Amino acid sequence: MTSEAVLSSLRAAAGNTKHAETSQWVAAQLRHTITEGKLAPGAKLAEEELREALGVSRNTLREAFATLATERVVTRIPNRGVFVSHPTPEDIREIYRVRRFIEPSCLLWAPAQTAEPLDAVVRQARAAAEAGDVPAMATANQEFHRAIVARAGSGRLDALMEQILAEMRLVFATMGSDPRFHAPYVEENAAITRLVEAGRNTAAAEAMVTYLHRAELQLLEAVEGQAHAS
Repeated sequence: MTSEAVLSSLRAAAGNTKHAETSQWVAAQLRHTITEGKLAPGAKLAEEELREALGVSRNTLREAFATLATERVVTRIPNRGVFVSHPTPEDIREIYRVRRFIEPSCLLWAPAQTAEPLDAVVRQARAAAEAGDVPAMATANQEFHRAIVARAGSGRLDALMEQILAEMRLVFATMGSDPRFHAPYVEENAAITRLVEAGRNTAAAEAMVTYLHRAELQLLEAVEGQAHAS
């Protein structure tokens, strides 16, 4: 059963948006809900509850599920329903393969612009770290990488990054509430921001490649360790 908090949030979104009941809009709402960490891996997406909350037809909702399944964000299990996906080690490798193409390129080739959006996210992350708020640190980390890609000024890249961030939130869920994963990246984000502010785009891109490689290895170790323990 989908939680009432999630359903209430989706009802509010449906009431405030002229979305023409499109499956793309529904997929975007569910993807955003997952990106914010409101739906965890393994959560069942109750069809009737979601259809009522979003005010859409059964066919529209199922089309949205099909889109999210293609993106590996949800998994349809015959005779059981639709569930938020559990990322596999191969999913993690693919996510980071894509990220290594996109994020360093956005740092290297984006038009000249202020680094203030990056700096603002770093401030949020530091405040979350000081408060010991692990979910807020994870959210700030997501926002930092979203802001990196936004520097390219491409709606297509922004849309692709939304898909990646939804999967990343599911990957982060495997790390639980352990701050040792998220906390070190707060200052790494700050270091990349300082390079961008100094106009050292090549150095920023190289730092991002190293950053993503290390994060991938850390996540794979955690996920594969859990698989061996189970």
